[in-house]
Amino acid sequence: MGLMEMVGSDSVLLAFRAENTRSFREQLEFSLEATALAESDVLREVPWRAGGHPLRVLPAAGLFGANASGKTNLLKAMNDLRSHVLHSFRAGGPSRRIPRSPYRLDGAADRPTRLEVDLILNGIRHEYGVVLDDHRVIEEWAYRYPRGRAALLFRRHDDDIELGSANRVKARASAEVMRSNSLYLSAAAAAGHPDLLPIHEWFEANLLFAEASSRAHRWAFTAQLLHHPDTRGLVLPLIRAADLGITDVKARPLDPQTVERLRRVVEILSGQDEDPDGAVPEIKITELGIALSHRGEGDDVDFDVEDESLGTLVWLGLIGPVVDVLRRGAVLLADELEASLHPALVTQMIRLFQDPDTNPGNAQLIFSSHDVPLLGGADGDRVLGRDQIWFTEKLPDGSTRLYPLSDLSPRKEEAIGRRYLTGRYGAAPIVSREEFSEAAKAIAEGRRG
Repeated sequence: MGLMEMVGSDSVLLAFRAENTRSFREQLEFSLEATALAESDVLREVPWRAGGHPLRVLPAAGLFGANASGKTNLLKAMNDLRSHVLHSFRAGGPSRRIPRSPYRLDGAADRPTRLEVDLILNGIRHEYGVVLDDHRVIEEWAYRYPRGRAALLFRRHDDDIELGSANRVKARASAEVMRSNSLYLSAAAAAGHPDLLPIHEWFEANLLFAEASSRAHRWAFTAQLLHHPDTRGLVLPLIRAADLGITDVKARPLDPQTVERLRRVVEILSGQDEDPDGAVPEIKITELGIALSHRGEGDDVDFDVEDESLGTLVWLGLIGPVVDVLRRGAVLLADELEASLHPALVTQMIRLFQDPDTNPGNAQLIFSSHDVPLLGGADGDRVLGRDQIWFTEKLPDGSTRLYPLSDLSPRKEEAIGRRYLTGRYGAAPIVSREEFSEAAKAIAEGRRG
């Protein structure tokens, strides 16, 4: 099955909101709903209630800002909520500390953290959120909008649960096994609650986080797709199209132990691992069981993966997750998308999500980047629309402010990349030449000493 043959999806991410998490002290809201500035050829219309007009949703968004300004922290906060949903019920006991990362620079790390999402699941809008501290879940809620008005699924205050009108037997059974330090949503999913299971399943399938530390495991993800005949034909064309000189990928036989370790790594990345507190299997690049064939003067020549350039290895670690989310209509979080990749490759990867022909399943890409050309020039040729660009800015107190370019009302012909570099939108680093000079002088004096 090719990318063109995939089936569309009526499940997308609309918004993520959070407060007191990582470098975000105040409330943030990150939205993927299109604005009046949206490019008409990239936005998607997705139904959200019976008989209602569809919502206009964006397939991609980029985060830009100075180093250490909070771009990665937004992606991590989204991944944090996914981890809570998938693991809170099945990990640990009633005395287990809730793993979280509150804002810590104001001396008030004991304040609770708030995390919530706004989703469309199978054509119906849903809201889910949680407020928690280190020891207990303080609030938790879920609503759906089948006819445009909020219908309660459940509302929790500490250990008290207010239940919606549907499936109350399952709902009460879930409340009986819920712990003060675990999510009701997780307990309800384990009990097979039919109205809450779709929300839990969305978290299982979405918010796949691609960061530098997971690259080896993403190699395993891509390798497994290449080993399987049903998915090999989806990955191989993207390897060839990257102009890396690679003509083929040969899959070598793997021993049963390696096959099992690759399988478990993929399950962990996909949020399906049954032992979240267990150690992630170590995967060496020599164990992937693939060789890359390069074009030679005569016959092609096979190279082991460890002999490839860093750029090739980065691409290899990205295309597996990209193919996977495009096939399933899921959400991919990619940190520093351009790291060790040519800008042309980054552009084409984003366009895979932007183009309805290659992304008919409404998959979404949320990424951080320093690649200024992605912002576009005065000629209007840009990869991202004006409402697909977000900025993070470090405030004087060390906290992060998140805001969209659309709030600044940029003109259609505006040279966004150049204006960003000159600080017109904020979010640019304030670098002191004098401080660098003083540091260099200190190094020179130390050498003479």
